Amino acid sequence: MLLPDLTETCRFALAPAERLVEEARMALARDLAPGGRVDAAALDQAQYAAHGFAWYATYAEALRQALAWAERLEASDRLGEREGLILQIGFGEYLAQMAGGIAISQGEVVRPADLGLPEGAQALSSEPAVQSLIRANTSKARERLAELIADEDFGEPALDDEILLLTREQFRRFAEDHREDAHRWHLMDELIPLDVVEELAGLGVFGLTIPEAFGGSGLGKLAMCVVTEELSRGYIGLGSLGTRSEIAAELIRLGGTEAQKQKWLPKLASGEILPTAVFTEPGTGSDLGSLKTRAVKDGDVYRVTGNKTWITHASRSDLMTLLARTDPSSSDWRGLSMFLAEKPRGTELEPFPAEGMSGGEIPVLGYRGMKEYELGFDGFAVKAENLLGGVEGQGFKQLMATFESARVQTAARAVGVAQCAMELGLDYAKNRIQFGKPILEFPRVATKLAWMAVEIMLARQLTWFAARQKDSDRRCDIEAGMAKLLAARVAWGNADNALQIHGGNGYAQEYAISRVLCDARILNIFEGAAEIQAQVIARGLLSGRN
Repeated sequence: MLLPDLTETCRFALAPAERLVEEARMALARDLAPGGRVDAAALDQAQYAAHGFAWYATYAEALRQALAWAERLEASDRLGEREGLILQIGFGEYLAQMAGGIAISQGEVVRPADLGLPEGAQALSSEPAVQSLIRANTSKARERLAELIADEDFGEPALDDEILLLTREQFRRFAEDHREDAHRWHLMDELIPLDVVEELAGLGVFGLTIPEAFGGSGLGKLAMCVVTEELSRGYIGLGSLGTRSEIAAELIRLGGTEAQKQKWLPKLASGEILPTAVFTEPGTGSDLGSLKTRAVKDGDVYRVTGNKTWITHASRSDLMTLLARTDPSSSDWRGLSMFLAEKPRGTELEPFPAEGMSGGEIPVLGYRGMKEYELGFDGFAVKAENLLGGVEGQGFKQLMATFESARVQTAARAVGVAQCAMELGLDYAKNRIQFGKPILEFPRVATKLAWMAVEIMLARQLTWFAARQKDSDRRCDIEAGMAKLLAARVAWGNADNALQIHGGNGYAQEYAISRVLCDARILNIFEGAAEIQAQVIARGLLSGRN
């Protein structure tokens, strides 16, 4: 069932896929980036083609990283039938979609002709290696993969680091211990209990990537991905608890004064303080440059006035990374500053006890263990010494420096949620008896699960690639955007298909998959919606960054 010389065939097939992407880049660049500089207005007008191009480039990168994964396994005699089928099916399906059209959302399909390549589909699909892989992507191959993953071995991920493997197993056990708790927190719409937060602090989650000199573990973004994925596999809220600490620590590490680093990083690392990110405002969404919340210097404090929304874990936090406008004459990103705003931790009876600050909960479908809030500030005082970096007007640049890490971490959360959905679907399919046999034996159930396993591995390897780029101090805004773009879609697709496998029971709140579906949906929106990721990828590639 496996093609002979599989990795070689994939190498031969990858080349024309990469060529298609490069030809699309050149075709679009002629109109959207004359002289190598992207015309922002033209890019906005050509979003359909530009964003479609971003998806094509993401598919090509995912295939490139899948092949690299398989080659590492092959070099150490670990490329078994299971892993081979994952590679073969992944290549066959993505190549077929690149030739026939990639669905960039429900109802939006982009084809090579939309990218200025009317002959692109035929050119790709006429390549012998591409043809072989597309033909080998059969229902029988997927049914065989479903048989192989029925024992819950979903393929060797090739992590190849003993410390990270042990770390992965430790956090897998923690998440497993709290699976049932997670569903109760969701149904009761409760915050994750503080004793669980304290357990995670004891395991070093909040200081994972903080340098050892400041009390952290000094591990890299790959370690962050491994931990985040395993926690999110149990519950997205567990995987997300570290996100706010990751953002706050990155802001302070990269943009803070030495005194700010010495004061705040050890407290973040130990979990003594819990931070929250206070950036978004009503009506602004991703357009952070148009923020209106203002901070006015008043002696040794700044007085903050304005409104913020979609603030995660806000009540329980002790520290807000708060973005506000310090230059009233500005109307764009150049007048923004970042503050380390201290606040008392709220309680259930009094969620926001700080003077000059108020807030209310935003009821949401999923992601409930963290809770979302809208906040109001009316002369709220922030110590002047807590202006990040000590210089006004640097806030937007400071925030942009953290986006790569935040998006890699969100991609890892999405991979964990996708894994959770697949496991729930598989467990149900093995135990649900219909017409005298487990529904796993029905091909359309089995092939759904097989495809989940394939895309999870593709998204995981792409995410780990972005993390390794970051750990090597390489710019990775494009790679991080690709990882987040693909992994978020995989999480949603897996949750949707796993609920379908559950049938009517999946629609009942008592089944965990109903929660996972709600949790998965947010991943395509926060830390930059899918459209924003596609815009970032397209802009970067069209300007010649690769």
